[in-house]
Amino acid sequence: MDEQLIDISGTIKAVVYQNEENGYTVLRLDMGDADPVTVVGCLPFASPGEGLTASGRWEKHPSHGTQFKAVTAQRHMPVGEKQIYAYLASGAVKGIGAATATLLLDRFGSRTLSVLAEEPEKIAEVRGITLRKARQYSETFRKQAALRALMEFLAVHGISPEYAMRLYKVYADAALENLKSNPYILSSEQIGGRFDEADALALSLGFEDDSPERISAALIYEMRYNLQNGHSFLPREKLTAATAALIGVEQENAEECLDMLQDAEDVVLCTVAGVNAVYLRGLYEAEEGSAEKLRAMAALRLSSKADPDALVDRLEQQQGIRYAPMQREAIRLAAERELLVLTGGPGTGKTTIIKGILALYANLGVDSILCAPTGRAAKRMTELTGKEAYTIHRLLGAGWDSEGDRVVFKRDEDDPLRCDAVILDECSMVDITLLYALLRALPKDCRLILVGDCDQLPSVGPGSVLLDILRSNAVATVRLREVFRQGEESHIVRNAHSINEGVQPQWQENKGDFFFLARPGGEKLSTTIVELCRDRLPSRMGFDPKDIQVLTPSRKGECGTYALNTLLQAALNPPSPDKKEKTFGERVFREGDRVMQIRNDYDIPWTRGEKESGTGIFNGDVGTILEVDSEHELLYIDFDDKRTPYGFEQLGELELAYAVTVHKAQGSEYPAVILALGKTPSRLCSRDLLYTAVTRARKLLIIVGDKSIAGGMVDNARKTRRYSGLRARLAGEV
Repeated sequence: MDEQLIDISGTIKAVVYQNEENGYTVLRLDMGDADPVTVVGCLPFASPGEGLTASGRWEKHPSHGTQFKAVTAQRHMPVGEKQIYAYLASGAVKGIGAATATLLLDRFGSRTLSVLAEEPEKIAEVRGITLRKARQYSETFRKQAALRALMEFLAVHGISPEYAMRLYKVYADAALENLKSNPYILSSEQIGGRFDEADALALSLGFEDDSPERISAALIYEMRYNLQNGHSFLPREKLTAATAALIGVEQENAEECLDMLQDAEDVVLCTVAGVNAVYLRGLYEAEEGSAEKLRAMAALRLSSKADPDALVDRLEQQQGIRYAPMQREAIRLAAERELLVLTGGPGTGKTTIIKGILALYANLGVDSILCAPTGRAAKRMTELTGKEAYTIHRLLGAGWDSEGDRVVFKRDEDDPLRCDAVILDECSMVDITLLYALLRALPKDCRLILVGDCDQLPSVGPGSVLLDILRSNAVATVRLREVFRQGEESHIVRNAHSINEGVQPQWQENKGDFFFLARPGGEKLSTTIVELCRDRLPSRMGFDPKDIQVLTPSRKGECGTYALNTLLQAALNPPSPDKKEKTFGERVFREGDRVMQIRNDYDIPWTRGEKESGTGIFNGDVGTILEVDSEHELLYIDFDDKRTPYGFEQLGELELAYAVTVHKAQGSEYPAVILALGKTPSRLCSRDLLYTAVTRARKLLIIVGDKSIAGGMVDNARKTRRYSGLRARLAGEV
């Protein structure tokens, strides 16, 4: 794409819009022609009077017409008194306006900017400017100069200027110096650049192939990359071998640098169940801290004057219900244990038990809180129990730290939750870092009930929390296996249990609430899915299209989310003169579209009605686009009655959600599910993925695809091994 970039140059005439957080800017550039042109891009602190040379492309904006999208840019300080005046009078330097700009230019002329940067005490000689103000002006100006130099350096090396803002936040005026001395800070967790970008920059600056900076950065990169595979740690030998192969150095060199990282306390080396384990420090603390807290809670039996069995008898009388033996056992244990795990598949009565425990706690005067990992799961928990449930992030007050680089929680051991018990649902989705955050926030003697289905897919994040706890045999556990009457009548529930046991369902039975439509793949498969969503299910079975969710194992391929969302958007929400839309990259976002937030955003504001407001939209939240406001470059989305504005520059946080991956659907339940099973990568053809997909459907499940793929998934019970030490720590093997 680089050969398609063109260059333009001129002087900034006006700044129309600027986002101070990410540097996104809309400005007018005077190129010496009759009319200035509009330029958009990451141009932090751009101000009138500056010179600008930008590389990019011309685009057609639906409301604002032709504009130039800058990919990289070089900026030049104003030259001459006229441009310097325009720059300062625009308010580029906080506190300096037109009047002060005139005073400065009258005193220092064309030297004004150099005096401002290097001799703030001379600025204080100007009438009306104190030394404190002069130093503030100078500090602001130097910040902009440093950021400008940083951007120009990145642009020369073909690196996105967006990293300049992140680098400056962390390193301030020393950002460029630090980057030159160690380019690998670009790929650090704080900055978020790719390792290959940092590596190319370092090598171009003369760093040796086997430099300690390069090898250390590669080791950390390898560990962070493997978090995506769910590993809490990596075996030392595998880590050093993989790193050596990645960057072409001797494994011995990687071993030496790993020891250096341990000395610097960036990693922790220890032995876990006979394995030489290497942890990133934060993950080690989360795993060790979680194990310590869980062990202490598991060992505690609560004293009570009332007999637990008598408490359950009383509960049955109050509720007018007769609990099954294992349900009764779960409620009894909840009365006498501080920590309890409840696991079982669909139709085994987990919700009945949760309701029973809530009623038990109410009888005992125990103040309880319900929570779940995702908004969808929390909403479903609220609907099933009648008691408000929270996401873990909302419950703990998640937000960014003061630098805006790291997620922190307001609730912890210093400011714990105000409750006597917490019931956490969908525990299979919880990774080790989130579990640790919750455990730290529990007040002294607080009860904890962990509820989940251990046969579903594991968490996206690191660790195998639910499985590790169960396998440790260190925590009181109730495993539910009996399927109750309403579950037995459901083909969805019955087939889900068959799949989980490795038994092939009667695929062609096609009755009740479970159907299989054989389509070998390609156009027939996708056409069938579109017809089901648009025509057949609404007209023949009365489903509203918004209650139909298409699931698929992967993002890419003929039946991946990318391809299916394009087709479903065209069928369910086609272009219309009455619907505004915004093109962002290769995606089109249109009023009426179903969209999903794909990363946690703790700062985005929302309002619900006239009185309720808050911040935070989280990974997996699904909403509907209400309005595309091209004039103000905003897009408004309804997330469960929360009206949320998105700047156009934030649209990278959204994806269309007519079709979503099974992983993204975890914790959610839909009235009708269509599962697309075309050609699928072998690593995704697993029993737990199929089981998770099937159990997302409440009233209707239709599998469309290749029977051999579905059958192969039932037969494939292989689970990808995760390196996690929680089980061993709970079992006392560390």
